[in-house]
Formats: sequence, C-alpha cells, structure tokens
Amino acid sequence: MFNDPEGPVEHFSWGRFVVLGEEHSGSGESRVGKGKDLLIVGTTVKRWKEREGHRLDWPMVKRVLQEDVRVLVIGNGVEGALAVPREVVSALLEKGIEKVFVEKTPEACSLYNRLYRGGEKRIAMLVHGTC
Repeated sequence: MFNDPEGPVEHFSWGRFVVLGEEHSGSGESRVGKGKDLLIVGTTVKRWKEREGHRLDWPMVKRVLQEDVRVLVIGNGVEGALAVPREVVSALLEKGIEKVFVEKTPEACSLYNRLYRGGEKRIAMLVHGTC
C-alpha cells in the first residue's frame, strides 16, 4: 500500500508499519513492536493505546498535547473508517496544534514523510493501521 525507503515511515500494509527499520504490527498477544496503531513524534514511535472503535474521541488524542508539536497528521485507516469529528480537530487547534491533517493511512504516511523530510521536526502522527 505504501513504500518509501527514505522514511521515516518506510512501509505500510494492512496492520503493519516499518518505521526506521523496525516493524510494528498486530495487537494484544500478537503485537510486534508498538502494534498496529501508532503515535509517531518526529522519529520516536509510541503505542497509540487510547484508540478504540471507529470514532476518534478527545480522550484518544489529548496525549499528543504533551508532545512539543506544531503539526499533527491523523491516519484514519486504510479505507478512512475511523471517523474524525470536526469538534476534535477544532479542539486540537484551540489547544495549540497549528495544523491538523486527516488522511487515509497510506496518504497520511506519505504526507508525514514529506513534511518531516521538508524540515518540519515538530510533527506527530496518530495512525490507525487497519480499516
């Protein structure tokens, strides 16, 4: 679905990411690395453990405010099944995130890489690896 050897997100396929050479996939007992739902800040990969269901709610995103980021990319799934309500995006902007992009996961990975390599180091991505 997505390949970019220059990274930092090098590969994405259903439920599987490779970020800077490290695989992240699965969930629960089958989780590899940080799993299929990630919070990436710059080049640091963390587990996005707050993501549940197919509607993005405030408790799922507020942790990103603890990071020193200006730009947030949200990958809402392969098919865009993770609904991202306008009020959540508005709340992020009101609380200091300067730009919020919502894209299907393959496009979000591409955008994240372009922005990061273009010099935006205060960037984060919340990304859902399936549906």
